[in-house]
Amino acid sequence: MNYAGRFNSFIFKGQNVFDAIEAYKHMDGITHLEFNYPEHIAGYDLEELKKAISPLKVNGLAVRWRKEWLDGDFTNPNEELRRRAIQMARDAADVCRELGGSVITLWFENDGFDYPFQMDYEKCWGQLVDGLREVADYAPDLKISIEYKPYEERDFAMVDSAGMTLYLIREVDRPNVGCTLDFCHMLMKHDNPAYGLALAASSGKLFGLHMNDGYGWKDSGLIFGTVNFSQSAEFIYYLERYHYDGVVFFDTFPIREESKAECQANIDAFELIRSKVEREGVENISQVVSKHDGISAQKLIFSMLR
Repeated sequence: MNYAGRFNSFIFKGQNVFDAIEAYKHMDGITHLEFNYPEHIAGYDLEELKKAISPLKVNGLAVRWRKEWLDGDFTNPNEELRRRAIQMARDAADVCRELGGSVITLWFENDGFDYPFQMDYEKCWGQLVDGLREVADYAPDLKISIEYKPYEERDFAMVDSAGMTLYLIREVDRPNVGCTLDFCHMLMKHDNPAYGLALAASSGKLFGLHMNDGYGWKDSGLIFGTVNFSQSAEFIYYLERYHYDGVVFFDTFPIREESKAECQANIDAFELIRSKVEREGVENISQVVSKHDGISAQKLIFSMLR
């Protein structure tokens, strides 16, 4: 399995991008890096970054629109800001390609609303679709991956669920547009994580993963598998069933924890739960699933806990 960690786990504690890269090189299991754009790129020389990255690989870049875009990213009513938001995604594609990455992740943090009557839904949906098509057509060699979150920063996000994300992907209708699923975001929406995963993977649109855990009422960013073992195990089962070969990115928030140890704990937890799924066997689990029987499912879960 390919694993990547979160740069901000180190940066928010006073370290820089090069410090984080060096730390990841000395972890057991990290194979790839995921940058935020432009915050992890601005001010750095790309050639120096490329030298520092080796022998790790770059999976991709996640675009971050910040305070200037509080009124919207691809739906901003200020056309100049809207165009700049789209251009940022295009620029990120150029940098991603330069660094050897293959995925651009787009979380539309400001494309949403807080009040009734605040947004022309049809118009803004069209702007979102058009903007995504433009980015996808600009970088047909890269995967353009939509990450949904039901709320935060806005009270209501336009792209708020697995179903809405898959609907948007269908509307955009480009072969290189898919989705990145964040486990905590799915819990916040009360989407069962494995359900959304199965629909995305079976349609060939699962382009990325953000793994973490939480209690479902906020983006807790806890170590994977620490709260919701059963759902974590089911999620890994479907990854195995659909032969996911992409990167597992741990989007967790070590506020009190030491950054390097916390990232390693994620890898160890994922590997441990994965080993329990593999011990039961995908075929055997599939037979249990086919029964549509809660008691059989419970016995399977207890078997994994042994």
